[in-house]
Amino acid sequence: MKKKGMKNKKPLHPLMVYVLFIVITVLLSGVLNLLDIQSTFYKVNLTSLELIPVTEVVKSLFSFSGIKYIFTSTVANFANFTVLSNLIILLMGISIMDKSGFLQTAITLTTKKLKKKTVTYFFVLICILASVFGNLSYLIFIPLGALLFYYGKRNPAIGIISSFAALSCGSAINVFFTSSDSELLNYTLDAIHTLKSGYEIKTTAFLIIMLVAVLLISYIITIVTENIIAKKLPKYEFSESELEEDIVTKDEKKGMIYACTSAFIYLIIFIYSIIPNLPLSGALLDNSEIRYIDKLFSVNSFFSNGFVFVVTILFIILGLFYGIGVKTIKNHHDFCNNLGHSLDGIGNMLVSIFFASTFISIFKQTNIGNVVVGLIASFIGNNNFVGLPLVIMIFIGVAIATLILPSSVSKWAILAPSIIPVAYNSEISAEFTQVIFRFAESATMNLTPILAYFIVYIAFLEKYNQGANKISIKESIKYQLPYSIIIGFSLLILLLIWYIIGIPMGIGTFPTVS
Repeated sequence: MKKKGMKNKKPLHPLMVYVLFIVITVLLSGVLNLLDIQSTFYKVNLTSLELIPVTEVVKSLFSFSGIKYIFTSTVANFANFTVLSNLIILLMGISIMDKSGFLQTAITLTTKKLKKKTVTYFFVLICILASVFGNLSYLIFIPLGALLFYYGKRNPAIGIISSFAALSCGSAINVFFTSSDSELLNYTLDAIHTLKSGYEIKTTAFLIIMLVAVLLISYIITIVTENIIAKKLPKYEFSESELEEDIVTKDEKKGMIYACTSAFIYLIIFIYSIIPNLPLSGALLDNSEIRYIDKLFSVNSFFSNGFVFVVTILFIILGLFYGIGVKTIKNHHDFCNNLGHSLDGIGNMLVSIFFASTFISIFKQTNIGNVVVGLIASFIGNNNFVGLPLVIMIFIGVAIATLILPSSVSKWAILAPSIIPVAYNSEISAEFTQVIFRFAESATMNLTPILAYFIVYIAFLEKYNQGANKISIKESIKYQLPYSIIIGFSLLILLLIWYIIGIPMGIGTFPTVS
């Protein structure tokens, strides 16, 4: 029997959880620094192609200089937190698509005759493939996922939870060669060149195994969403008007023609500007890079730096011309008012993002993540496992490391020089080792609050929450746990089967060196 007062105990607010994370991180950094906790791993000397030891130590913030850092950098870190600025800009585009009625009509036309599982599957698949655009996909598809299920007369939380699972677990899996893959490949090549100079890896090296993984993960996320998550969530209450059957009128079809035609013209101009070696084309590319994906997403690429604005303009065009067609936008006042529709009531979201950004910057400053990943790299590098046990150990090690250091590039920069040589000496190819790394990331990327976009996931769950209690971090992780367990187990089995059979991973690449 529960004690009096325990029955209605409310969960801890996410904001307070992040405050606790900050306090614990500061105290932990002081203790670990006092105990001289450190890790030594290897990095590649690009001149001599030799492995050189590097030592990382925990930086204490439980000190005068640490407290000074927190007080002097918090405002700047929040102002420079790209999640916030990009979210606000994109929400303006989503606002006008939603308020004008474009989204409701588009969703009705495309999903009305489809089964629920079919809609979920294709939405999840699109989210996974969208990782080619980097982390921006979180800010696009989490709010769109909520609206997709809302206009489908289902709980919007289903769309939020499934989209975050697909975006985070699928961020390391794609049939397209992404900008992250390109950066990781550079570290892979640096590491393998310490053993075999001239070793080359093509961008098509992972094509087959990634295609299988994309289809597998899309199916798993769909099944978990429909059979577990959708049944656990409380019933979402719609008004009588919201439950009325959506019928697309002639005016709405005309609006869709206006919207799609204008968006098509915009996309043709945009696509032409990212095609190299054509007359007056390639204006948005960084032509100093070699790989095309790097020309698109390098630091100096106009495409990369302006992509948020490019997508927002596309959304505005769709909403504006649809609104003109159906007369939901009659003048500039309607247009301006519609831009801020999705920004109404986001005060709590901004406060949560502030504390999340503070925690992430403080955690990064302590260097705890690098030290822990360094210890994992050292453990794997000094172990004598070979073959299947080595594959399993690398997978588990990377999955754990991802919880502490979600950044793929930062993590692989530490792990690759230790893991690649050990795997290669065990006759595991460098390409397959990178695939192990990517698959292992997928298993736990959705569980860590250190991921900058985790707070966006929580914020939208709270936005559509109809319950009396706030959505807690524990509850949000609980929703993601079934995805993580099943995806992790499935991808590990896929790796082991691929390794045992030895079939090609891509064009001319195999799991083993031979």
